[in-house]
Amino acid sequence: MVVLIVLLATLIVLLVYGVGIYNSLVSLRENVKVAWSNIDVLLKQRHDELPKLIDTCKRYMQFESETLEGVMRARSSVSDASAAGNVAELGAAERRLRAGVGRLFAVAESYPALKADETFQHLQGRITALEEAISDRRELYNEQVNVNNIRVQSLPDALVAGWFGFKPAQLLEFTNEEKRDVDVGALFKA
Repeated sequence: MVVLIVLLATLIVLLVYGVGIYNSLVSLRENVKVAWSNIDVLLKQRHDELPKLIDTCKRYMQFESETLEGVMRARSSVSDASAAGNVAELGAAERRLRAGVGRLFAVAESYPALKADETFQHLQGRITALEEAISDRRELYNEQVNVNNIRVQSLPDALVAGWFGFKPAQLLEFTNEEKRDVDVGALFKA
């Protein structure tokens, strides 16, 4: 009888412990989703602001259509990767968009009337602020992914994760080229 009570108590403790691990893994998975959604919201805001910037620039920059089109193509790539939840492609698309916006701001230096335009100044500030916020959210997303991945791959959590299909999430990583500072001087020559 005592053995049965000890066995039953052990089983109950293991069940409660397993439920605790399961609930913790669910929480981590949802934190990763929320962090991704936060990035998505900022990407959407930037996506909505860029056409306004392009339209403002078009009024002044008659000969810079290639630069403007490049920003719009990159904007579309970021939107497609974000909508698909493709973290790897989003990193590459983000690099192209940041480079295009950097080129656009550099080319804008050649147009004093554009630089003085209040709408352009507002949009440039807004997009710069969004870029900084996106960077902060990427960092938070990667922190959440890291915590999730450690738990999903560590014992005893890995056992519960395996039983219930919890998977590691993908970090939003950038290549060394993508991390390098933009050569503003080269952008002026482009």
